[in-house]
Amino acid sequence: MKFTQITIKDIARELGISPSTVSRALKDHPDISKGTKKAVNELAEKLNYQPNIVALNLRKQKTNTIGVVIPELVHFFFSTVISGIEDAAYNAGYNVILSQSNESLEREKMDLKALYNSRVDGILMSISKETSEFEHIESVLAKGVPIVFYDRDYPGIKASRVIVDDYIGAREASLHLVEQGCRRIAHIQAASKLNIAKDRLRGLTDILKENNLLFPEHFLQTCQNGTVEDGFNSMNNLLKSGTRPDGIFANNDVLAMGAMQAIKKAGLRIPEDIAVVGFSNWFYSSMTEPPLSSVDQPGFLMGQEAAKLLIREIKLSGKDEDVEIVHETKVLHTKLVVRESSLRRK
Repeated sequence: MKFTQITIKDIARELGISPSTVSRALKDHPDISKGTKKAVNELAEKLNYQPNIVALNLRKQKTNTIGVVIPELVHFFFSTVISGIEDAAYNAGYNVILSQSNESLEREKMDLKALYNSRVDGILMSISKETSEFEHIESVLAKGVPIVFYDRDYPGIKASRVIVDDYIGAREASLHLVEQGCRRIAHIQAASKLNIAKDRLRGLTDILKENNLLFPEHFLQTCQNGTVEDGFNSMNNLLKSGTRPDGIFANNDVLAMGAMQAIKKAGLRIPEDIAVVGFSNWFYSSMTEPPLSSVDQPGFLMGQEAAKLLIREIKLSGKDEDVEIVHETKVLHTKLVVRESSLRRK
């Protein structure tokens, strides 16, 4: 004999009312009339209705699992962030579920939905290059799931975040090029809509202004994907321009490596003719020829701090639904690692 569990929808269908009315009647909600409450409860008793306790409590119960939305798993910086997240999470007794947006807004939306449906206690998130709308993020937050941003954030919402000081890092890289004798410094950038890209560009342009150096319009090369090929093509554009740069600041190491390939192919020397500095200090940056100078980001520490902030918010929200969570912004420092690609004056 097959057993069929009676649901709220069954009672609603039988009485010709909405499931939400049935739910409120069973909870003795004051907005529901006494007659409706009486009819609902009598039918519920007659049909031997039993509330699905598991379903009711599933969201309230902690799973000790946090979700992570990451733009690219192959990105060295993000892989170090993941290591930091897992270190802090596992030490606190939490498991980690990873989702990769692959720099796609649609994938990011799907990832958030999947993590929410997996009943994670909270989410760590770095937005994709394509993300320019944020309803999917606001929807998850509205459902009571805390989100903490790392590296790339959504500045228009109240949430905790862990970021690096991209502006200061870019200033240090740009000033280094100036101190090495560069007077015509160009910038190759990817993900121009993201705040991290804007801050890195601003760091360069402020140093140029402070040193009375020009920044012609064609000295800003913007790429779609930030690949080696993008860096190569952007550098070729600069070499074909009327004014050849003597310094390159790229907003990631991959672009810098592409630029170095183009410089070498043109028969020019690095750093004597054109000095190059990147950003992120990928593990193979020291293996290029010549080794690439780059701004190092503390990815592991970023992951640790982001996970700790999220776990703190999860625990606070679990104590009292009305507790006010004070959101934090943690800004981590970068460090310029100088190598032969930019070192003219030893």
